[in-house]
Amino acid sequence: MTQGGMVEGKVVVVTGAGRGIGAAIAKLMARHGARVVVNDIGVSLSGEGGDQAPAEEVVAGIRKAGGEAVANTDSVAEFASAGRIIQCAVDTFGRIDCVVNNAGILRDVIFHKMTEVDWDAVVNVMLKGAFNCSRHAAEHFRRQESGCFIHMTSTSGLIGAMGQANYSAAKLGLVALSTSIAIDMQRFNVRSNCIAPVAWTRMTASIPPKDEAARRRIEQRMQVTPDYNAPLAVFLASDAAKDVNAQVFSVRKNEVFLMSQSRPLRSIHRGEGWTPEDCAEHMLPAVKSWFTPLQKTADVFSWDSI
Repeated sequence: MTQGGMVEGKVVVVTGAGRGIGAAIAKLMARHGARVVVNDIGVSLSGEGGDQAPAEEVVAGIRKAGGEAVANTDSVAEFASAGRIIQCAVDTFGRIDCVVNNAGILRDVIFHKMTEVDWDAVVNVMLKGAFNCSRHAAEHFRRQESGCFIHMTSTSGLIGAMGQANYSAAKLGLVALSTSIAIDMQRFNVRSNCIAPVAWTRMTASIPPKDEAARRRIEQRMQVTPDYNAPLAVFLASDAAKDVNAQVFSVRKNEVFLMSQSRPLRSIHRGEGWTPEDCAEHMLPAVKSWFTPLQKTADVFSWDSI
């Protein structure tokens, strides 16, 4: 039974869809008529273990509501394995129309204590994993001359966060990946956009409060369920978003933001060229007032979600 049919008949792969935001997106896609591949390997937040139950439970819920879905437990982090996720959609439903790159893990640690293993584990799942799934889907999108990608980025990457160098780098890398896909594949009528979601999930619940202000923010954040992020994802997957490409959005409960992207802010020209001393004497005073302040997400989004 569809709820408006915004993505009626489309085949959508959602990675990391066994819980949280991914599950909310998969369920709403199905309610709007999509046939959904619910991908989740059922690991812990840090990437250990494996449990098929989360993906199967989401699929069972979709089918119970009258939708069509299939579970997949292949890993996004390996290229061949990610190919099996996309092939699952083609084998089960005959095509692929949208990939939501949502899978992610956390290994938060202050930068000077971060290990290579901490770095590689997070980047391999979120950034390389998004490349892997997108690259395999791109072959189908090119041949059928249609398709879209939705990448789940984060304000941790767009703005900044403490103890998340691996996570932030991967999430900001997703924006560059999305833009590059949009440029390279626009000739095939393929779109690529990003969403920076906000929700209380097991991932955010794992971050301990550092002070009273953080505790208050957590109490407020707990009211923001994953479901608030799903409508924008369904819209971006639909034909109604045919003119939306290479954009970055953020969602905070009932607010949707269009985020800025890197563009020149100010320039200063010196006909005879520059010396280091010139940079100090002329360049710095000219541009200093335009500097982007060193901030964390909470500094920029300092108000409670409505």
